[in-house]
Amino acid sequence: MKSRVLIGLAVVGVILVGAGIVVMFGQSQPLWSDDEMAMLRSLSIDSLPALPPDPSNRYGDDPAAARLGEKLFFDVRFSSNGQVSCGTCHKPELDFQDGTPLGHGVSTTQRRTMSIVGTAYSPWLFWDGRKDSQWAQALGPLESAVEHGGNRTFYAHLVDQFYRADYEAIFGPMPNISLLPLNAGPVADPDAKAAWETMTSEDQEAVTRIYANMGKAIAAYERLIMPGQARFDAYVQALNASKTDQAASILTSDEQAGLRLFIGKANCTQCHNGPLFTDNHFHNTGVPSVATLPEDTGRAQGALQVQHDEFNCLSQYSDAKPEDCAELQYMIAEGDELIRQFKPPSLRNVVGRGPYMHAGQFTTLEEVIAHYSTAPAAPVGHSEIHPLNLSQEEIWQLIAFLGTLSGPVNAEQQ
Repeated sequence: MKSRVLIGLAVVGVILVGAGIVVMFGQSQPLWSDDEMAMLRSLSIDSLPALPPDPSNRYGDDPAAARLGEKLFFDVRFSSNGQVSCGTCHKPELDFQDGTPLGHGVSTTQRRTMSIVGTAYSPWLFWDGRKDSQWAQALGPLESAVEHGGNRTFYAHLVDQFYRADYEAIFGPMPNISLLPLNAGPVADPDAKAAWETMTSEDQEAVTRIYANMGKAIAAYERLIMPGQARFDAYVQALNASKTDQAASILTSDEQAGLRLFIGKANCTQCHNGPLFTDNHFHNTGVPSVATLPEDTGRAQGALQVQHDEFNCLSQYSDAKPEDCAELQYMIAEGDELIRQFKPPSLRNVVGRGPYMHAGQFTTLEEVIAHYSTAPAAPVGHSEIHPLNLSQEEIWQLIAFLGTLSGPVNAEQQ
């Protein structure tokens, strides 16, 4: 009888118990290996380092600047039609994006609105990285003909009229701009552009300084917008504390299976790594083009734009020293590998943030994962991905895991 029991145990071999422990011939083994646990810790929100200062924005951590920036962020007067603010496309209730395939300002853009949650950690902004700071990023839509549709003197006059005291408390006295044109700037609008060219270089510089400071105030507010703890983070905390029973109650078996796929067979961490689930770099993953939109070369164009950007880290409007701008100075600026590379967005709160990809090409996460599973050739350039041949069950398990990354957004009000 005793020998039959031993044989029976040998046949059973390995069983999984609900507490997240593998029992092998009476000896307990952890569900996750040491290397896997190291990966899980690296993905946890607890691994997010302290927010470093932005050397290009001396006002980035000024509470008064953040208060002004929040007001500017939600003020629809800062648009040509009086109906568009930063918050129009970056809605707090939608993870600071808008849930549409293409962004809609005074007209329609050619790309999806990216969430700005946690972007204070990113060296590059936008899908193509054409800006290298949050404050420079904030300025782009303001002068875009299809987003805010305004111009520099228009914005300077608004600041002078409605926010002069707030502005001067932070940045010092505003220059006298009362005699400057109401609408002038280096923009696409021919009348505003012509008016800008009639201004002296001194007046242009003074107005541009006000404009840059607007961006720095908005960035001070945006630096406060961070992801909060999700169920995944609570799961890792429980595992770290050896509370396996508690961990097993936090994630379902399908969610745990999806997590195992995420860090293993599916190779998602090639691009979506770190506590924000993005490497903040650029990748060509063969995402299809949109027939109704112009060809989008992604980072190939964005790298050239940030090099020559009027507001980059090395510009006269930056507060950084040249040695603070290593990312810009040593970036890869050209090469065929940059073609159709796009920045992978954070996967935190991704379940509620469709449609997906840089122009909303995929409606559902199932479509996204199916794309990565089949790995079609890139429309242009070389795709980095290879077929995963995931089963339908594995696709649903990955989606189940991604749901565990949903959590609150902390946008501390000043």
